Amino acid sequence: MLKAISNTSPLLYLYRIEAIDWLPKLFDEVWIPEAVKNELVAGRSKGYDVPNPEDYPWLSVVNPKSMPSEWLALDLGVGEIAAMALALENPKLSESGMWVSADVKQRILKLAGES
Repeated sequence: MLKAISNTSPLLYLYRIEAIDWLPKLFDEVWIPEAVKNELVAGRSKGYDVPNPEDYPWLSVVNPKSMPSEWLALDLGVGEIAAMALALENPKLSESGMWVSADVKQRILKLAGES
């Protein structure tokens, strides 16, 4: 059963090009952290054309157990940080064949205090 973890941007842009329905054809389930759901809900409340997470039964809110506090100093949004933390706790991406460069992987591991 293939699962994916997403931050806000992929969902937003797939939605805007009317391709968000590709996701359940590729994955049985897509996990998003609460922070990503909150970003989408906030966008909708401001009148932006963004997907409503409640409209997609294959989209599940799953939060990471923890987020390294030093990551908050990075130039990333809370949704991106939460998605990275969730991915580190659930290595489904690499097991399903997703390639991450050695440099990016090392940077993530360093930020997580695991290098």
